[in-house]
Amino acid sequence: MSTFVPDVPQHRPGDTLPEVSPAKPAVLTLTGERTIPDLDIENYWFRRHQVVYQRLAKQCVGRDVLEAGCGEGYGADLIADVARRVVAVDYDAATVAHVRHRYSRVEVMQANLAELPLPTASMDVVVNFQVIEHLWDQAQFVAECARVLRPSGVLMVSTPNRITFSPGRDTPINPFHTRELNAAELAALLVDAGFAEVSVSGLFHGPRLREMDARHGGSIIDAQIARAIADAPWPAQLAADVAAVTTDDFDVVGTGDGRDIDDSLDLVAIAVRP
Repeated sequence: MSTFVPDVPQHRPGDTLPEVSPAKPAVLTLTGERTIPDLDIENYWFRRHQVVYQRLAKQCVGRDVLEAGCGEGYGADLIADVARRVVAVDYDAATVAHVRHRYSRVEVMQANLAELPLPTASMDVVVNFQVIEHLWDQAQFVAECARVLRPSGVLMVSTPNRITFSPGRDTPINPFHTRELNAAELAALLVDAGFAEVSVSGLFHGPRLREMDARHGGSIIDAQIARAIADAPWPAQLAADVAAVTTDDFDVVGTGDGRDIDDSLDLVAIAVRP
């Protein structure tokens, strides 16, 4: 999730899909609904999402992969470096047109994630990064993931950690997040859908980002959000630091690392369909 407020909620069961125009590729702009590459002002959020694709791409080597909720498409294209086949699904018409035009290795479809347009037992891996918090019926979506996966197929999910993303609140700070999860809730959602071998890791700031936190009043995240809300100019140091963030500046660690997953920024879950 970027520092801007997203435009519309997605994937309400029964929604009518907006129309895709295959002849006219869309140019995606920064709205906050999805992160996009190649913008210095968005670089922190882009790298925070990109790192999960990079770290988990090994799960996709030589396999048929579905990205459910592909956004701009950079992640599906990264997976296409190693996968046998990558199918991407998104609800948004402009996004689908953009992915179709920009990422030729990705087979993109427009669909509601509550009703995946794929045959049963047709995929080896389902990827769902920074999307599930937007969905109206998370249990239905996870059941759909189980349906389209082959036996021993893998579901990979990332999502903001409710405890640190909307601290002390019963409802999300972001009004277009329908339900945010903590680590226990995410694991329970997957187990209840019949998945096994569920593991949850956490994404944290690494040493260089912790230095940036200290340089910007304790949180480089809060410093960005404050400027976005106020529509205020960015100090030169903040702009330079945000533009300099790389995926190496994040740690993705499991429970054996000694850090409390409840303190993480994002949750990363891997589960296996029996």
